[in-house]
Amino acid sequence: MSPSPPVVELNDVSKSYAEGDAVREVLAGTSLTLHAGEFVVLLGRSGSGKSTLLNLISGIDQPSRGTVRVAGQELGALSEHGRTLLRRERIGFIFQAFNLLPTLTVEENILLPLELTGRAGPASRERVRELLDTVGLGNRAASFPDRLSGGEQQRVAVARALAHAPPLLLADEPTGNLDEATGKRVLDLLEEFTRRERVCALIVTHDPGMVARAHRVLRLEAGRLREEARP
Repeated sequence: MSPSPPVVELNDVSKSYAEGDAVREVLAGTSLTLHAGEFVVLLGRSGSGKSTLLNLISGIDQPSRGTVRVAGQELGALSEHGRTLLRRERIGFIFQAFNLLPTLTVEENILLPLELTGRAGPASRERVRELLDTVGLGNRAASFPDRLSGGEQQRVAVARALAHAPPLLLADEPTGNLDEATGKRVLDLLEEFTRRERVCALIVTHDPGMVARAHRVLRLEAGRLREEARP
């Protein structure tokens, strides 16, 4: 059986920024291939370029050199509107700060990605209910974010990121604001969704528990990406 096409392909990607009269190279000749069902952790010191890498993969930013492909689409060949549509339809995001909309209920926050892609029908509402049950918040659908704990808000954020069944999940320190027990529960959910729904997950973290469970561990250092042996 032939392997499935890559979800993410970076080929010789570099990214530089002008800082006054100087040019700062954040990424230098980075290549990377990620497949469905992979749970991949990205490590690196603050300022090493991890967020830049996520921005390039999501099409928020564009490389100075090289090509980025997501779900078969070369991002450089798309217009800004095309990249926006690809992010909306093919990528799920989980942020450290949750980024839930305070004026929407839990259910409405999770429905939002489906509404933006024109899929907010009865089947979508059923998926939202299933996701809420999976993250242990089936009884909080009508609650507003300010009535939830930090751990509960992050579980809502996980459900929202996966509501539209994206092939790619990007997460930036998703357990960084959580206590150890709550962080473990969120990690369990991410691992379960990656396996069950064949999501390709790329997660920026310093959480040793997440590193221990990863299929692959990548480190970004001095603008270069290298793969480390799993613990």
